Amino acid sequence: MGRRNKELPLLENIEITGVANEGKAIAKVNDMVIFTQFVVPGDVVDLQITRKKNSYMEGRVTKIHKYSDHRCEAFCSHYGVCGGCKWQILPYEDQLKAKQDQVYNNLLRIGKVELPEISPILGSEKIVRYRNKLEFTFSNKKWLTYEQVASGVSFDNMNALGFHIPGMFDKVLDIEKCYLQDEVCDQIRDCIKEYAKNNNLPFYDIRNQEGFLRTIVVRTSSTGEIMLTVVFFHEDKEKREGLLNHLIKEFPQITSLIYVINSKCNDTITDQETLVFKGRDHIFEEMEGLKFKIGPKSFYQTNSEQAYELYKVARKFANLTGNELVYDLYTGTGTIACFVSKQAKKVIGIEYVPEAIEDAKVNAINNNIDNTLFFAGDMKNILTNDFIAEHGKPDVIITDPPRDGMHPDVVDTILAAEPKRIVYVSCNPATQARDLNLLDVKYRVTAVQPVDMFPHTHHVENVVALELR
Repeated sequence: MGRRNKELPLLENIEITGVANEGKAIAKVNDMVIFTQFVVPGDVVDLQITRKKNSYMEGRVTKIHKYSDHRCEAFCSHYGVCGGCKWQILPYEDQLKAKQDQVYNNLLRIGKVELPEISPILGSEKIVRYRNKLEFTFSNKKWLTYEQVASGVSFDNMNALGFHIPGMFDKVLDIEKCYLQDEVCDQIRDCIKEYAKNNNLPFYDIRNQEGFLRTIVVRTSSTGEIMLTVVFFHEDKEKREGLLNHLIKEFPQITSLIYVINSKCNDTITDQETLVFKGRDHIFEEMEGLKFKIGPKSFYQTNSEQAYELYKVARKFANLTGNELVYDLYTGTGTIACFVSKQAKKVIGIEYVPEAIEDAKVNAINNNIDNTLFFAGDMKNILTNDFIAEHGKPDVIITDPPRDGMHPDVVDTILAAEPKRIVYVSCNPATQARDLNLLDVKYRVTAVQPVDMFPHTHHVENVVALELR
């Protein structure tokens, strides 16, 4: 006879005392830490424990007895379901404090390096509609909320165009209104849903891998341009052209209408052909008089205004005089490389995505920049001692890696090259702290500047300046 699982307790009248990583909230009972969601410090709640470990527990809020004085009303009707903007019930000033503390704690506990005083975080002027890119997924089996299920109502239309439910690859919440991007994003999404309904276009079945409409990506820019990429699971010229022509008619302001036929198991289009249906194969972003070409596969910071603030910090920390050879690692479309080029003797950018490097080269040409070189390939394979011997020892390295941080081989190569200064831009202070610990053998941290790129989320960018000991 199998052993029965022990029933987990319901804890009553528990006060929430803090916030934690991943947008979670914290309570403590008898020195045991409990993680939960969608509440703020000062709330008094009942918690149904859902998971119990030796050092912590996880719980779901079943009732709120008292609301905290430090609580805002959620502005989004999807709050608590879609998984985004978890901190929208936390005043923005408190969000910034939590992010400042997150940076400090990560650098101190994981990095274990000597730190200067950390500069106050740079908040975002826009706290809604600040993103320039969103991706939405089609599904023929939309996620029903607990309230919808409990209502007993039968839903005839189960199509959804929206965001994946966290941790569930095949569950999609139908989005009615999203406050992350310009309102035109909502209008385009609603138009596509209405056209698909009226013309019987099948939404994708994620689990069974069948259907027609798969994903859309909407990109907007500070220059007023719009790129829409529509991804179909298979080709059906009549249906595809019907939808795309309808979008042209309804949204003449779309400057780049692109489609992709993706029959793979996963949604990524980095290895897929992108085909232009109308307009250009790119849009332009502008920053300090520089214009940057953004293609459907290009990486560009998703908060344009805050990207400018971030890059100004990176340039300041680089402390360039005009005589330096700069390596810009994980250069993307060459934005940082071009941004600092006027203050440097030469800038070499390296990036994994070939299409991004081609855009970087075009960006340099379009901005009359002639002191940059760009290389495509895996960073650990490109940035080697032989590469440095051929192209020159860098005086300054600017690195902006993905969330996983830098590969140990890349760190070793940087240590061997011994640039005078390193500027480390990170979207994940935890992996940044790990890499700072590895660099500590030769470098000391001289400045730290957090930047908030993503209001209402726990995510934070951080820029660290290091100097050779």
